[in-house]
This record gives sequence, C-alpha cells and structure tokens, in this order.
Amino acid sequence: MTVQTMLSLLLQGFLTTLAIFTLTLLGSLPLGLLVYFGKKSRIAPLRWAVNAYISIMRGTPLILQLMVVYFGPNLLFGLTPPSNWRFLAVIVGFIINYAAYFAEIYRGGIEAIPRGQYEAGYVLGMTKSQIFFKVVLLQVVKRIIPPMSNEIITLVK
Repeated sequence: MTVQTMLSLLLQGFLTTLAIFTLTLLGSLPLGLLVYFGKKSRIAPLRWAVNAYISIMRGTPLILQLMVVYFGPNLLFGLTPPSNWRFLAVIVGFIINYAAYFAEIYRGGIEAIPRGQYEAGYVLGMTKSQIFFKVVLLQVVKRIIPPMSNEIITLVK
C-alpha cells in the first residue's frame, strides 16, 4: 500500500467521522430538548416512558445500542436494510444516545435556576414565556456550556 493510498483512506475516514459528528449534534441537541420537555410533562405515561428511555440510553453501552439499531429491524420485523444502512444506523444510534444525555444536561441547567428568578419575573409583570426566554434561558445557557462541552468532546473521541 502506498503512502498516497493511506492518506486517501485517512481523509475518507476523517470526512466520515466529521459527518457523523455534525449529524449527531444537529439531531441530538433539539431532540434532547424535546426529551426534556417530555420528562417534565404533566402526562404521567409520557413522563414514565421518557424516564425509561433516558435510563436505558444512559445505562447501556453505546455499542450495544448501535447493534440493536443495526440488527433490530431485520431481526424483529424481517426488513431488508438499504445499502447505506450502516451509516444511517450509526447516525440514529448516536442521536438517540446523545439526546438522552443532553436532556439530562438541559434538566440540570434549568432546575439549577433559583426559584427567586421566577418570582422576580412575576413581580415585574412578565408572563411565564417571557420569564423563561428573557430571564431563565440566558442563565441556563451559561450553566450548561461546561457539561455540554464535555459531551461534545466525548462525541469527538
């Protein structure tokens, strides 16, 4: 194997890794927020299902989840996977895994805001949505940057 061939293969692997990283972040960040809202839902069965999902995703190894996503449709439903199924299975597996972690990061950030911040917004005559977007969200962003960075670095690795 020549050096040029090795460099070409390394570049191809790097581009694939970059695509997995980008697609995982684009999919898991908003999905994590939706999962968080499901966890805080007033609908008990939804809350239970989301709590089970988070526990399973955070409690099982990622490689096991990838195997279930890759082999599951064929074993459970007899579906023949498309030709690009390996890449899609990796993307789906990573997104559902990281969404659970991001949901917990969002939860921790939002619950870390002191109750007094909400009360101050009510005293100023703000609505709940105004309080969330103008007071709470700005503080949440500051609080979730470090754990979010840790997860993103883990995703790169």
